[in-house]
Amino acid sequence: MTILPPDLTKGVRNDAPWVRSASRALEPHVYETLDALTLARWQFGLTTLYHFIFVPLTIGLSLLVAILQTVWVRTGKVKYLRLTRLYGKIFLINFAMGVVTGIVQEFQFGMNWSDYSRFVGDIFGAPLAMEGLIAFFLEATFIGIWIFGWDKLPKRVHLLSIWMTSIATMLSAYFILAANAFMQNPVTEAFTVNEERGRVELNDIVPVLTNPVAMTQFPHTLFASVMFAGAVMVAVAAWHLKRGQFVDEMRVSLRFGAWTNILAFMGVGLTGHSLGMVMTETQPMKMAAAEALYETASGADASFSIFSLGTPDGAHEIFSIRIPYLLSFLSNGTFDGSVEGIRDLQTEYEALYCGGADSLLTCPGGGGFAPIIWVTYWSFRWMIGLGALSALVSAVGLWITRKNREVPEWAWKVAVWTVPVPMLASLVGWVFTEMGRQPWIVFGLMTTEQGVSPGVPGWAVLVSLIVFTLVYGALAVVEFTLITKAAKEGPPEIETSEDEGGEPDHRALATVY
Repeated sequence: MTILPPDLTKGVRNDAPWVRSASRALEPHVYETLDALTLARWQFGLTTLYHFIFVPLTIGLSLLVAILQTVWVRTGKVKYLRLTRLYGKIFLINFAMGVVTGIVQEFQFGMNWSDYSRFVGDIFGAPLAMEGLIAFFLEATFIGIWIFGWDKLPKRVHLLSIWMTSIATMLSAYFILAANAFMQNPVTEAFTVNEERGRVELNDIVPVLTNPVAMTQFPHTLFASVMFAGAVMVAVAAWHLKRGQFVDEMRVSLRFGAWTNILAFMGVGLTGHSLGMVMTETQPMKMAAAEALYETASGADASFSIFSLGTPDGAHEIFSIRIPYLLSFLSNGTFDGSVEGIRDLQTEYEALYCGGADSLLTCPGGGGFAPIIWVTYWSFRWMIGLGALSALVSAVGLWITRKNREVPEWAWKVAVWTVPVPMLASLVGWVFTEMGRQPWIVFGLMTTEQGVSPGVPGWAVLVSLIVFTLVYGALAVVEFTLITKAAKEGPPEIETSEDEGGEPDHRALATVY
Protein backbone atom coordinates (compact mmCIF):
# COMPACT_ATOMS: atom_id res chain seq x y z
CA MET A 1 0.00 0.00 0.00
CA THR A 2 1.42 3.39 -1.00
CA ILE A 3 0.72 5.99 1.65
CA LEU A 4 2.19 8.88 -0.36
CA PRO A 5 2.94 9.08 -4.09
CA PRO A 6 6.53 8.17 -4.94
CA ASP A 7 7.29 11.59 -6.42
CA LEU A 8 6.69 13.29 -3.07
CA THR A 9 9.27 11.26 -1.15
CA LYS A 10 11.79 10.42 -3.83
CA GLY A 11 15.01 12.36 -3.62
CA VAL A 12 14.05 14.38 -0.54
CA ARG A 13 17.02 14.38 1.81
CA ASN A 14 16.75 14.40 5.58
CA ASP A 15 19.05 17.43 5.61
CA ALA A 16 16.75 19.47 3.37
CA PRO A 17 15.69 22.73 5.10
CA TRP A 18 12.01 21.86 5.42
CA VAL A 19 12.83 18.37 6.73
CA ARG A 20 15.22 19.82 9.30
CA SER A 21 12.50 22.23 10.41
CA ALA A 22 9.95 19.46 10.68
CA SER A 23 12.37 17.22 12.57
CA ARG A 24 13.45 19.59 15.34
CA ALA A 25 11.13 18.00 17.88
CA LEU A 26 13.15 14.81 17.64
CA GLU A 27 16.49 16.38 18.46
CA PRO A 28 17.76 15.68 21.99
CA HIS A 29 17.34 19.20 23.39
CA VAL A 30 13.66 19.26 22.51
CA TYR A 31 12.94 16.26 24.69
CA GLU A 32 13.36 18.69 27.57
CA THR A 33 10.01 20.19 26.49
CA LEU A 34 8.20 16.87 26.55
CA ASP A 35 5.99 18.16 29.36
CA ALA A 36 5.02 21.12 27.18
CA LEU A 37 4.09 18.72 24.38
CA THR A 38 1.96 16.59 26.67
CA LEU A 39 0.25 19.60 28.23
CA ALA A 40 -0.34 21.18 24.81
CA ARG A 41 -2.01 17.97 23.64
CA TRP A 42 -4.17 17.84 26.76
CA GLN A 43 -5.11 21.48 26.41
CA PHE A 44 -6.09 21.22 22.77
CA GLY A 45 -7.94 17.96 23.34
CA LEU A 46 -9.95 19.25 26.30
CA THR A 47 -10.85 22.59 24.74
CA THR A 48 -11.79 20.90 21.47
CA LEU A 49 -14.06 18.39 23.16
CA TYR A 50 -15.60 21.14 25.26
CA HIS A 51 -16.26 23.26 22.18
CA PHE A 52 -17.73 20.26 20.37
CA ILE A 53 -20.37 19.89 23.09
CA PHE A 54 -22.10 22.90 21.53
CA VAL A 55 -21.46 22.17 17.85
CA PRO A 56 -23.79 19.20 17.26
CA LEU A 57 -26.68 20.82 19.13
CA THR A 58 -26.27 24.00 17.08
CA ILE A 59 -26.22 22.08 13.79
CA GLY A 60 -29.07 19.77 14.72
CA LEU A 61 -31.38 22.30 16.36
CA SER A 62 -31.02 24.81 13.52
CA LEU A 63 -32.42 22.18 11.16
CA LEU A 64 -35.19 20.98 13.48
CA VAL A 65 -36.28 24.55 14.31
CA ALA A 66 -36.44 25.29 10.58
CA ILE A 67 -38.64 22.22 10.07
CA LEU A 68 -40.96 23.20 12.93
CA GLN A 69 -41.34 26.72 11.62
CA THR A 70 -42.02 25.35 8.14
CA VAL A 71 -44.83 23.19 9.53
CA TRP A 72 -46.29 26.24 11.27
CA VAL A 73 -46.19 28.34 8.11
CA ARG A 74 -47.86 25.58 6.10
CA THR A 75 -50.51 24.54 8.66
CA GLY A 76 -51.04 27.71 10.70
CA LYS A 77 -51.21 25.64 13.90
CA VAL A 78 -49.96 27.71 16.80
CA LYS A 79 -48.49 24.71 18.66
CA TYR A 80 -45.76 24.46 16.03
CA LEU A 81 -44.96 28.14 16.43
CA ARG A 82 -44.68 27.72 20.18
CA LEU A 83 -42.29 24.80 19.70
CA THR A 84 -40.30 26.87 17.20
CA ARG A 85 -39.89 29.62 19.76
CA LEU A 86 -38.96 27.21 22.57
CA TYR A 87 -36.28 25.32 20.67
CA GLY A 88 -35.21 28.46 18.85
CA LYS A 89 -34.35 30.01 22.20
CA ILE A 90 -32.32 26.95 23.22
CA PHE A 91 -30.58 27.06 19.84
CA LEU A 92 -29.59 30.71 20.28
CA ILE A 93 -28.20 30.15 23.79
CA ASN A 94 -26.15 27.22 22.55
CA PHE A 95 -24.97 29.07 19.44
CA ALA A 96 -23.66 31.99 21.49
CA MET A 97 -21.73 29.67 23.79
CA GLY A 98 -20.29 27.79 20.83
CA VAL A 99 -18.93 31.01 19.34
CA VAL A 100 -17.23 31.96 22.60
CA THR A 101 -15.55 28.58 23.07
CA GLY A 102 -14.60 28.23 19.41
CA ILE A 103 -12.46 31.36 19.37
CA VAL A 104 -9.96 29.74 21.74
CA GLN A 105 -9.29 26.95 19.25
CA GLU A 106 -7.74 29.31 16.71
CA PHE A 107 -5.50 30.93 19.32
CA GLN A 108 -3.93 27.59 20.19
CA PHE A 109 -2.53 27.06 16.70
CA GLY A 110 -0.29 30.07 17.18
CA MET A 111 0.36 29.57 20.88
CA ASN A 112 1.15 25.87 21.21
CA TRP A 113 1.45 24.55 17.65
CA SER A 114 3.51 27.15 15.81
CA ASP A 115 5.69 24.63 13.96
CA TYR A 116 2.55 22.93 12.67
CA SER A 117 1.04 26.28 11.67
CA ARG A 118 4.20 27.33 9.87
CA PHE A 119 4.57 24.03 8.04
CA VAL A 120 1.00 23.46 6.85
CA GLY A 121 -0.78 26.74 7.58
CA ASP A 122 -0.99 27.69 3.89
CA ILE A 123 -3.34 24.76 3.36
CA PHE A 124 -4.97 24.36 6.76
CA GLY A 125 -5.76 28.07 6.96
CA ALA A 126 -7.64 28.20 3.66
CA PRO A 127 -10.80 26.30 4.68
CA LEU A 128 -10.71 27.96 8.10
CA ALA A 129 -10.68 31.37 6.43
CA MET A 130 -13.57 30.30 4.19
CA GLU A 131 -15.47 29.18 7.28
CA GLY A 132 -15.09 32.58 8.90
CA LEU A 133 -15.54 34.79 5.85
CA ILE A 134 -18.35 32.87 4.18
CA ALA A 135 -20.15 30.42 6.45
CA PHE A 136 -19.98 32.24 9.78
CA PHE A 137 -20.78 35.57 8.12
CA LEU A 138 -23.93 34.08 6.58
CA GLU A 139 -24.78 32.33 9.82
CA ALA A 140 -24.55 35.46 11.95
CA THR A 141 -26.37 37.59 9.38
CA PHE A 142 -29.37 35.30 8.99
CA ILE A 143 -29.59 34.60 12.71
CA GLY A 144 -29.94 38.35 13.22
CA ILE A 145 -32.61 38.55 10.52
CA TRP A 146 -34.47 35.64 12.11
CA ILE A 147 -34.35 37.12 15.62
CA PHE A 148 -35.47 40.63 14.71
CA GLY A 149 -37.59 39.90 11.67
CA TRP A 150 -40.67 38.31 13.27
CA ASP A 151 -42.81 41.45 13.03
CA LYS A 152 -41.04 43.00 10.04
CA LEU A 153 -40.90 40.30 7.35
CA PRO A 154 -43.51 38.21 5.56
CA LYS A 155 -43.86 34.71 6.96
CA ARG A 156 -42.13 32.95 4.10
CA VAL A 157 -39.29 35.44 3.88
CA HIS A 158 -38.74 35.10 7.61
CA LEU A 159 -38.87 31.32 7.25
CA LEU A 160 -36.14 31.54 4.62
CA SER A 161 -33.85 33.22 7.16
CA ILE A 162 -33.87 30.22 9.52
CA TRP A 163 -33.30 27.83 6.63
CA MET A 164 -30.35 29.94 5.49
CA THR A 165 -29.06 29.88 9.07
CA SER A 166 -29.23 26.09 9.07
CA ILE A 167 -27.51 25.83 5.69
CA ALA A 168 -24.77 28.24 6.79
CA THR A 169 -24.27 26.22 9.98
CA MET A 170 -23.78 23.06 7.94
CA LEU A 171 -21.48 24.90 5.54
CA SER A 172 -19.41 26.06 8.49
CA ALA A 173 -19.12 22.47 9.66
CA TYR A 174 -18.00 21.37 6.21
CA PHE A 175 -15.14 23.85 6.01
CA ILE A 176 -13.92 22.82 9.46
CA LEU A 177 -14.13 19.14 8.52
CA ALA A 178 -12.26 19.83 5.27
CA ALA A 179 -9.41 21.33 7.29
CA ASN A 180 -9.40 18.35 9.64
CA ALA A 181 -9.63 15.92 6.72
CA PHE A 182 -6.36 17.24 5.32
CA MET A 183 -4.72 16.25 8.61
CA GLN A 184 -6.19 12.76 8.23
CA ASN A 185 -5.52 12.45 4.50
CA PRO A 186 -3.22 15.11 2.99
CA VAL A 187 -4.30 14.94 -0.65
CA THR A 188 -1.09 15.42 -2.61
CA GLU A 189 -2.82 17.06 -5.58
CA ALA A 190 -3.44 20.10 -3.38
CA PHE A 191 0.11 21.11 -2.48
CA THR A 192 3.81 21.15 -3.24
CA VAL A 193 6.74 21.18 -0.85
CA ASN A 194 8.79 24.38 -0.68
CA GLU A 195 12.12 23.13 0.65
CA GLU A 196 13.65 26.58 0.97
CA ARG A 197 10.83 27.93 3.13
CA GLY A 198 10.34 24.68 5.04
CA ARG A 199 6.59 24.39 4.39
CA VAL A 200 3.97 22.94 2.11
CA GLU A 201 2.14 25.38 -0.14
CA LEU A 202 -1.35 25.25 -1.60
CA ASN A 203 -1.69 24.60 -5.32
CA ASP A 204 -5.39 23.89 -5.64
CA ILE A 205 -8.15 24.33 -3.06
CA VAL A 206 -10.53 21.96 -4.86
CA PRO A 207 -8.79 18.71 -3.74
CA VAL A 208 -8.81 20.03 -0.17
CA LEU A 209 -12.56 20.67 -0.27
CA THR A 210 -13.32 17.40 -2.09
CA ASN A 211 -11.11 15.25 0.12
CA PRO A 212 -12.85 11.83 0.36
CA VAL A 213 -12.45 11.92 4.15
CA ALA A 214 -14.32 15.23 4.33
CA MET A 215 -16.98 14.05 1.88
CA THR A 216 -17.83 11.05 4.08
CA GLN A 217 -17.16 12.65 7.46
CA PHE A 218 -19.54 15.53 6.74
CA PRO A 219 -22.84 13.58 6.48
CA HIS A 220 -21.71 11.36 9.36
CA THR A 221 -21.26 14.44 11.55
CA LEU A 222 -24.58 15.95 10.43
CA PHE A 223 -26.58 12.84 11.27
CA ALA A 224 -24.85 12.58 14.66
CA SER A 225 -25.73 16.22 15.35
CA VAL A 226 -29.38 15.69 14.45
CA MET A 227 -29.43 12.69 16.80
CA PHE A 228 -28.38 14.89 19.70
CA ALA A 229 -30.94 17.58 18.84
CA GLY A 230 -33.66 14.93 18.67
CA ALA A 231 -32.64 13.59 22.07
CA VAL A 232 -32.88 17.11 23.54
CA MET A 233 -36.42 17.46 22.19
CA VAL A 234 -37.36 14.09 23.69
CA ALA A 235 -35.92 15.03 27.09
CA VAL A 236 -37.66 18.41 27.25
CA ALA A 237 -40.97 16.83 26.23
CA ALA A 238 -40.60 14.02 28.77
CA TRP A 239 -39.93 16.45 31.60
CA HIS A 240 -43.13 18.42 30.87
CA LEU A 241 -45.34 15.41 30.08
CA LYS A 242 -44.43 13.82 33.40
CA ARG A 243 -45.92 16.94 35.03
CA GLY A 244 -48.88 17.15 32.67
CA GLN A 245 -47.74 20.48 31.19
CA PHE A 246 -48.18 21.66 27.58
CA VAL A 247 -49.47 18.22 26.66
CA ASP A 248 -50.46 19.04 23.07
CA GLU A 249 -47.12 20.61 22.17
CA MET A 250 -45.00 18.15 24.10
CA ARG A 251 -46.52 15.07 22.53
CA VAL A 252 -45.54 16.53 19.17
CA SER A 253 -42.06 17.30 20.49
CA LEU A 254 -41.64 13.83 21.96
CA ARG A 255 -42.60 11.90 18.87
CA PHE A 256 -40.87 14.26 16.45
CA GLY A 257 -37.65 14.09 18.49
CA ALA A 258 -37.83 10.31 18.85
CA TRP A 259 -38.38 9.69 15.14
CA THR A 260 -35.60 12.17 14.36
CA ASN A 261 -33.24 10.33 16.68
CA ILE A 262 -33.99 6.92 15.16
CA LEU A 263 -33.78 8.03 11.51
CA ALA A 264 -30.60 9.99 12.19
CA PHE A 265 -29.05 6.90 13.81
CA MET A 266 -29.71 4.98 10.61
CA GLY A 267 -27.97 7.76 8.71
CA VAL A 268 -25.06 7.62 11.14
CA GLY A 269 -24.70 3.90 10.50
CA LEU A 270 -24.77 4.17 6.71
CA THR A 271 -22.37 7.11 6.55
CA GLY A 272 -20.17 5.52 9.21
CA HIS A 273 -19.76 2.46 7.01
CA SER A 274 -18.67 4.66 4.09
CA LEU A 275 -16.30 6.56 6.36
CA GLY A 276 -14.85 3.28 7.63
CA MET A 277 -14.00 2.16 4.09
CA VAL A 278 -12.37 5.51 3.31
CA MET A 279 -10.46 5.31 6.58
CA THR A 280 -9.18 1.85 5.68
CA GLU A 281 -7.94 3.23 2.36
CA THR A 282 -6.31 6.37 3.73
CA GLN A 283 -5.38 5.40 7.31
CA PRO A 284 -5.15 1.61 7.53
CA MET A 285 -3.32 1.78 10.86
CA LYS A 286 -6.31 3.50 12.45
CA MET A 287 -8.66 0.72 11.34
CA ALA A 288 -6.23 -1.94 12.55
CA ALA A 289 -5.96 -0.17 15.91
CA ALA A 290 -9.75 0.13 16.16
CA GLU A 291 -9.92 -3.68 16.16
CA ALA A 292 -6.57 -4.22 17.94
CA LEU A 293 -5.72 -6.33 14.89
CA TYR A 294 -2.03 -7.17 15.07
CA GLU A 295 -1.91 -9.71 12.26
CA THR A 296 -3.33 -9.22 8.77
CA ALA A 297 -6.64 -11.07 8.41
CA SER A 298 -9.18 -11.77 5.69
CA GLY A 299 -12.58 -13.39 5.32
CA ALA A 300 -13.93 -15.01 8.49
CA ASP A 301 -10.70 -14.17 10.34
CA ALA A 302 -11.37 -10.47 9.74
CA SER A 303 -13.97 -10.48 12.48
CA PHE A 304 -15.28 -7.66 14.64
CA SER A 305 -14.95 -8.08 18.40
CA ILE A 306 -17.86 -6.73 20.42
CA PHE A 307 -15.86 -7.26 23.60
CA SER A 308 -12.27 -8.32 24.07
CA LEU A 309 -9.75 -8.91 26.86
CA GLY A 310 -6.04 -9.02 26.11
CA THR A 311 -2.61 -9.05 27.67
CA PRO A 312 -1.43 -5.83 29.35
CA ASP A 313 0.47 -4.79 26.23
CA GLY A 314 -2.60 -5.50 24.09
CA ALA A 315 -0.63 -7.67 21.68
CA HIS A 316 -2.35 -10.96 22.48
CA GLU A 317 -6.00 -11.77 22.97
CA ILE A 318 -7.23 -13.72 26.01
CA PHE A 319 -10.99 -13.68 25.44
CA SER A 320 -13.35 -12.02 22.99
CA ILE A 321 -16.86 -12.09 21.57
CA ARG A 322 -16.61 -11.82 17.79
CA ILE A 323 -18.77 -11.51 14.70
CA PRO A 324 -17.05 -13.25 11.76
CA TYR A 325 -16.56 -11.34 8.50
CA LEU A 326 -17.87 -8.07 9.97
CA LEU A 327 -14.52 -6.25 10.10
CA SER A 328 -13.93 -7.21 6.47
CA PHE A 329 -17.33 -5.77 5.55
CA LEU A 330 -16.78 -2.56 7.56
CA SER A 331 -13.35 -2.06 5.99
CA ASN A 332 -13.89 -3.13 2.40
CA GLY A 333 -17.63 -3.51 1.82
CA THR A 334 -17.16 -7.22 1.11
CA PHE A 335 -17.06 -10.32 3.30
CA ASP A 336 -13.90 -11.76 1.78
CA GLY A 337 -11.65 -8.70 1.91
CA SER A 338 -8.31 -8.39 3.67
CA VAL A 339 -7.52 -6.03 6.57
CA GLU A 340 -3.88 -5.23 7.24
CA GLY A 341 -2.60 -5.79 10.76
CA ILE A 342 -0.59 -3.50 13.00
CA ARG A 343 2.68 -5.45 12.68
CA ASP A 344 2.65 -5.54 8.88
CA LEU A 345 1.75 -1.85 8.73
CA GLN A 346 4.50 -1.00 11.20
CA THR A 347 7.06 -2.73 8.97
CA GLU A 348 5.65 -0.97 5.90
CA TYR A 349 5.70 2.45 7.54
CA GLU A 350 9.25 1.97 8.81
CA ALA A 351 10.40 1.23 5.27
CA LEU A 352 8.50 4.22 3.89
CA TYR A 353 9.29 6.86 6.51
CA CYS A 354 12.47 5.60 8.18
CA GLY A 355 14.35 4.33 5.17
CA GLY A 356 17.39 6.56 5.44
CA ALA A 357 18.48 9.35 3.13
CA ASP A 358 15.55 9.03 0.76
CA SER A 359 12.84 8.99 3.43
CA LEU A 360 10.41 11.87 3.80
CA LEU A 361 11.15 12.62 7.44
CA THR A 362 12.77 11.24 10.53
CA CYS A 363 10.91 8.45 12.34
CA PRO A 364 8.59 9.46 15.17
CA GLY A 365 9.96 9.10 18.66
CA GLY A 366 10.35 5.43 19.56
CA GLY A 367 9.72 4.43 15.96
CA GLY A 368 6.13 3.40 16.65
CA PHE A 369 3.44 4.25 14.13
CA ALA A 370 0.49 2.73 16.00
CA PRO A 371 -1.76 4.89 18.22
CA ILE A 372 -2.67 3.94 21.79
CA ILE A 373 -4.53 0.71 21.10
CA TRP A 374 -6.89 0.62 24.06
CA VAL A 375 -8.02 4.21 23.40
CA THR A 376 -8.87 3.57 19.75
CA TYR A 377 -10.36 0.13 20.46
CA TRP A 378 -12.75 1.22 23.19
CA SER A 379 -13.61 4.69 21.84
CA PHE A 380 -14.72 3.04 18.60
CA ARG A 381 -17.05 0.73 20.52
CA TRP A 382 -18.34 3.38 22.90
CA MET A 383 -19.17 5.55 19.92
CA ILE A 384 -21.28 2.81 18.35
CA GLY A 385 -22.78 1.60 21.63
CA LEU A 386 -23.86 5.00 22.92
CA GLY A 387 -25.43 5.91 19.58
CA ALA A 388 -27.35 2.64 19.52
CA LEU A 389 -28.50 3.18 23.12
CA SER A 390 -29.92 6.60 22.26
CA ALA A 391 -31.82 5.20 19.29
CA LEU A 392 -33.10 2.32 21.44
CA VAL A 393 -34.45 4.72 24.06
CA SER A 394 -36.29 6.64 21.35
CA ALA A 395 -37.73 3.46 19.85
CA VAL A 396 -38.99 2.30 23.24
CA GLY A 397 -40.42 5.76 23.86
CA LEU A 398 -42.38 5.67 20.61
CA TRP A 399 -43.77 2.24 21.49
CA ILE A 400 -44.93 3.01 25.02
CA THR A 401 -46.43 6.41 24.14
CA ARG A 402 -48.53 5.17 21.23
CA LYS A 403 -52.29 5.75 21.29
CA ASN A 404 -52.11 7.98 24.40
CA ARG A 405 -51.35 5.03 26.66
CA GLU A 406 -50.34 5.57 30.26
CA VAL A 407 -46.58 5.84 30.56
CA PRO A 408 -44.70 4.48 33.60
CA GLU A 409 -42.77 7.04 35.60
CA TRP A 410 -39.43 5.34 34.98
CA ALA A 411 -39.79 5.97 31.26
CA TRP A 412 -39.89 9.74 31.74
CA LYS A 413 -36.77 9.62 33.90
CA VAL A 414 -34.90 7.50 31.36
CA ALA A 415 -35.82 9.93 28.57
CA VAL A 416 -34.52 12.91 30.55
CA TRP A 417 -31.32 11.34 31.87
CA THR A 418 -30.22 9.83 28.57
CA VAL A 419 -30.20 13.20 26.79
CA PRO A 420 -26.36 13.46 26.84
CA VAL A 421 -25.87 9.94 25.42
CA PRO A 422 -25.69 10.91 21.71
CA MET A 423 -23.48 13.87 22.63
CA LEU A 424 -21.09 11.49 24.42
CA ALA A 425 -21.15 9.24 21.35
CA SER A 426 -20.00 12.19 19.23
CA LEU A 427 -17.28 13.10 21.73
CA VAL A 428 -15.76 9.63 21.91
CA GLY A 429 -16.07 9.48 18.13
CA TRP A 430 -13.79 12.50 17.91
CA VAL A 431 -11.43 10.95 20.43
CA PHE A 432 -11.22 7.95 18.11
CA THR A 433 -10.71 10.15 15.04
CA GLU A 434 -7.93 12.26 16.54
CA MET A 435 -6.19 9.72 18.77
CA GLY A 436 -6.34 7.13 16.01
CA ARG A 437 -4.27 9.45 13.79
CA GLN A 438 -1.33 9.48 16.21
CA PRO A 439 1.63 9.74 16.07
CA TRP A 440 0.86 12.01 13.10
CA ILE A 441 -0.47 15.54 13.30
CA VAL A 442 -0.64 15.48 9.48
CA PHE A 443 -0.69 11.90 8.34
CA GLY A 444 2.52 10.98 6.53
CA LEU A 445 3.92 14.52 6.61
CA MET A 446 4.44 15.67 10.20
CA THR A 447 4.31 13.97 13.58
CA THR A 448 2.65 15.56 16.60
CA GLU A 449 6.05 15.98 18.26
CA GLN A 450 7.23 18.00 15.30
CA GLY A 451 4.23 20.35 15.35
CA VAL A 452 4.50 21.73 18.88
CA SER A 453 5.85 25.24 19.55
CA PRO A 454 9.54 24.81 20.44
CA GLY A 455 9.86 27.98 22.54
CA VAL A 456 6.86 27.60 24.83
CA PRO A 457 7.79 26.28 28.30
CA GLY A 458 5.69 23.70 30.06
CA TRP A 459 4.69 26.05 32.88
CA ALA A 460 3.16 28.51 30.40
CA VAL A 461 1.02 25.79 28.84
CA LEU A 462 0.03 24.57 32.30
CA VAL A 463 -1.10 28.05 33.36
CA SER A 464 -3.23 28.49 30.24
CA LEU A 465 -4.62 24.98 30.65
CA ILE A 466 -5.72 25.76 34.22
CA VAL A 467 -7.21 29.12 33.19
CA PHE A 468 -9.10 27.62 30.26
CA THR A 469 -10.40 24.80 32.44
CA LEU A 470 -11.70 27.22 35.09
CA VAL A 471 -13.26 29.57 32.54
CA TYR A 472 -14.82 26.71 30.60
CA GLY A 473 -16.14 25.23 33.83
CA ALA A 474 -17.86 28.52 34.63
CA LEU A 475 -19.25 28.75 31.10
CA ALA A 476 -20.56 25.21 31.41
CA VAL A 477 -22.53 26.19 34.51
CA VAL A 478 -23.92 29.23 32.71
CA GLU A 479 -24.84 27.20 29.63
CA PHE A 480 -26.53 24.43 31.60
CA THR A 481 -28.42 26.93 33.77
CA LEU A 482 -29.72 28.98 30.84
CA ILE A 483 -30.76 25.99 28.71
CA THR A 484 -32.36 24.21 31.68
CA LYS A 485 -34.28 27.36 32.58
CA ALA A 486 -35.50 27.82 29.00
CA ALA A 487 -36.49 24.15 28.75
CA LYS A 488 -38.41 24.18 32.04
CA GLU A 489 -40.27 27.35 31.11
CA GLY A 490 -41.66 25.48 28.13
CA PRO A 491 -43.19 26.98 24.99
CA PRO A 492 -44.21 30.61 25.51
CA GLU A 493 -47.76 31.84 25.23
CA ILE A 494 -48.65 33.34 21.87
CA GLU A 495 -51.12 36.22 21.70
CA THR A 496 -53.56 35.95 18.82
CA SER A 497 -55.49 38.76 17.17
CA GLU A 498 -59.17 38.07 16.68
CA ASP A 499 -59.40 40.35 13.67
CA GLU A 500 -56.92 38.10 11.84
CA GLY A 501 -58.86 34.90 12.41
CA GLY A 502 -56.82 33.69 15.34
CA GLU A 503 -53.44 34.26 13.67
CA PRO A 504 -50.51 35.01 16.02
CA ASP A 505 -50.05 38.69 16.76
CA HIS A 506 -46.71 39.63 15.22
CA ARG A 507 -46.33 42.48 17.68
CA ALA A 508 -46.05 39.83 20.40
CA LEU A 509 -43.54 37.85 18.36
CA ALA A 510 -41.27 40.88 18.16
CA THR A 511 -40.28 40.43 21.80
CA VAL A 512 -39.56 36.70 21.60
CA TYR A 513 -35.79 36.95 21.88
